[in-house]
Amino acid sequence: MRAVVLVGALVVVLNPIAAIAASCEGLSTLTLKNATIEHAQVVGAGQFTPPATGRNTAPAPYSDLSSFCRVAVTLKPTADSNIQMEIWMPVANWNGKFDALGGQGWVGSINYAGLRDGVARGYATASNDSGHVGGTGRFALDHPEQLIDFAYRSAHEMTAAGKTIITAFYTTSARRSYFDGCSTGGRMALTEAQRFPNDFDGIIAGAPANFSSHQAAQMLSVARAVHADDASFIPPAKFPLIHAAALQACDASDGLKDGVISNPIECSFDPKVLQCAGQDGPTCLTAPQVAAARQIYAPLVNPRTKQTIFPGLLPGSELGWGLLAGPQPQSFPLEIYQDIVFRNPDWNYLMFDFDKDVARAEHAYDGIMDAIDPDLRPFFRHGGKLLQYHGWSDQAVAPKNSVNYYESVVMKLSDMRVDDSYRLFMVPGMGHCTGGEGTSSFDMLAALDRWVEDGHAPTSIAAARKRNGAVDRTRPLCPYPQDAVYTGSGSSDDAANFVCKAQ
Repeated sequence: MRAVVLVGALVVVLNPIAAIAASCEGLSTLTLKNATIEHAQVVGAGQFTPPATGRNTAPAPYSDLSSFCRVAVTLKPTADSNIQMEIWMPVANWNGKFDALGGQGWVGSINYAGLRDGVARGYATASNDSGHVGGTGRFALDHPEQLIDFAYRSAHEMTAAGKTIITAFYTTSARRSYFDGCSTGGRMALTEAQRFPNDFDGIIAGAPANFSSHQAAQMLSVARAVHADDASFIPPAKFPLIHAAALQACDASDGLKDGVISNPIECSFDPKVLQCAGQDGPTCLTAPQVAAARQIYAPLVNPRTKQTIFPGLLPGSELGWGLLAGPQPQSFPLEIYQDIVFRNPDWNYLMFDFDKDVARAEHAYDGIMDAIDPDLRPFFRHGGKLLQYHGWSDQAVAPKNSVNYYESVVMKLSDMRVDDSYRLFMVPGMGHCTGGEGTSSFDMLAALDRWVEDGHAPTSIAAARKRNGAVDRTRPLCPYPQDAVYTGSGSSDDAANFVCKAQ
């Protein structure tokens, strides 16, 4: 609809779409600190197709996406920095809020799917490549400033630039600002809360890889366990066998046999029950394979001090063991030690010293890869809300790491009501950030938004399991240490028949 403005005897017809386009393109001249706007333009409804990357060589256009102002920016906080970011802002129906996205793994690319989803919900949404291109850690070798960009600076610089661009485009600042990330993005989320407590009103930290120096050691310990010798390797075809035995031992411990272990910390499954009575076969584990499986479940312990370095994977995670226990060690932890700790691409993980090398990793580049500071007072005191979630069947980041961090905050801030500002939701049966046999579809952003806007702390979060595109189970996710408990009547696939309570 066009607006009509009378100026004396002259009738001026203003086209709001043209005005929006001019406003968006005008952002190309906006002056930003340590940043350059590369382009700014309005993208018509359904007209954006993400670039072809990796395996997605023929991406489909976002045909159902409304028109938005797309701004691409290069951030250069140092001479060796080259952070690429984009911010997408709805042309119409902006909800007045900013949503900044984290990435996964070594990042190295813009999260276009996340930008699409954010704009579709009315948020001005930003993403960045963390300061380099590509999904390996080789960029960090002898580039300490780029490592700092990856560790924490890219998220903070993106946030500052994003807020300025939003204000320039809409001529008003965002009412609320949120950060949402999982895995590496979860680490970025906790880093923001710890280092830059005033950046956001609310933060979502999913399956955070926030103790990277120790997590990488545990991940490599799994590779070491299955490659100690040829006999120790567990063929991936046996992972379902181990998983079925774990379910047999622990599924019904919550009073409901439903194919999911609700609280695997309480599970006492020992893979020795599968040990072959005679020769190796497809339905049993050899003694060396049993020993390797036990090490996968066990926490990694310092051989000298006997202190726990990092928790192990939990019963229920077995279908995803190929990530860490496959034919080759997982590249992410290997590159942390090769490119950051030892600065030697030829370093061999089989030579790992779980005492000296972990300590060395803790102090590499002043420990910038770790985000374990429990003192979140500055973030909480300005009203910040933190939602953290983690799948109990996570096959990459051991889920008890999230429990450990949450409990460290509760202990550190014993003089505060931590649950007024911070809640942890453990997801039965969910793998790393998504997937698995549990209810892995849920809306953390909506729960966070209600908490920040209305003060309604989430006492449960609706979750669903989808199979073949259809929902076949719903459950409530409960704030730790509560679990979803079946009431004893009605369908066990219906969330209405569960309540959250501490066991």
